[in-house]
Amino acid sequence: MFKSYIAAGVAAAAVLGAAGSALAGRDLDAVKSRGQLICGTNTGVAGFALQDSQGKWVGLDVDVCRAVAAALFGDPEKVKYVPLTAQQRFTALQSGEVDVLARVTTYTLTRDTALGLDFTAVNYYDGQGFMVSKKLGVKSAKELNGATVCVQPGTTTELNLADYFRANKMSFKPVVIEKLEEVRAAFFAGRCDVYTTDASGLYSTRAANAPNPDDYVVLPEIISKEPLAPAVRHGDNQFADVVRWTQYAMLEAEEYGITSKNVDEMLKSENPTIKRILGVTPGMGKALGVDEKWAYNIVKQVGNYGESFERNVGMGSPLKIDRGLNKLWTQGGLQYGMPIR
Repeated sequence: MFKSYIAAGVAAAAVLGAAGSALAGRDLDAVKSRGQLICGTNTGVAGFALQDSQGKWVGLDVDVCRAVAAALFGDPEKVKYVPLTAQQRFTALQSGEVDVLARVTTYTLTRDTALGLDFTAVNYYDGQGFMVSKKLGVKSAKELNGATVCVQPGTTTELNLADYFRANKMSFKPVVIEKLEEVRAAFFAGRCDVYTTDASGLYSTRAANAPNPDDYVVLPEIISKEPLAPAVRHGDNQFADVVRWTQYAMLEAEEYGITSKNVDEMLKSENPTIKRILGVTPGMGKALGVDEKWAYNIVKQVGNYGESFERNVGMGSPLKIDRGLNKLWTQGGLQYGMPIR
């Protein structure tokens, strides 16, 4: 009996080993050998992914890619950015044109399964809203019966819009435009009464694109859950782990008070958790297949999650979005870094 248990255990280990090798390394090895991460990002959303006046990509989603590059190469600049529309994004990832998709993409069941993708950790909890001109005198989305609505095709936004109006027994006329900049232009030119997308995108558009931001209002209703997360292809669990734990490292760093300013001082901490996070106590980097200083490099060169949030979309940015659901769990929010141990 005892021998049969041993034999079964050896057989199971062999199967797991074979499965592990099949699910590890392919994409990660390609990225490492290339020496550069190829990141699919937005065509331009202020606060999330946008080229600044010097042509440098900046934003919360951009910081995801910079942080992954810091974890892999010790250098957040080793990233090539590929701007993608909503309709291009999944094909680009599936075909291998990009290594990771980090561009305000909602994590849903069908996308996670039928498209052959793996979503990693949520980097922004969002929800769909509506923006209108103050001239309309509208105070609530429930007053939008018969409105024309600008929306992008191939998005959860388009589906949620139809569901919301149907559920509230209202009608609307969609103005469907693929390119983000053209949707915005159409709205501000008065081709539609309403612009709908994730609330973060509405605040971004109002701050960065409105002729006069004070002339527009984001209505109070949030009609959906929109957990935005980076995505990678099925088939390389090891690469998915690196992307996932990059986000967790930024969250854990914030929770334990580790910032880009004090990270060198924190290397002297006696806190066992901080020592593991920063690689003073080795093992975490080896488990991920990266350098033991992976999390140190992320925080030193990109910052913790709170720093990235405030710089790009928070009160330190033109968008001035409240942390809300994106506060740490210790502050009543949903952001929760898994233990690095």
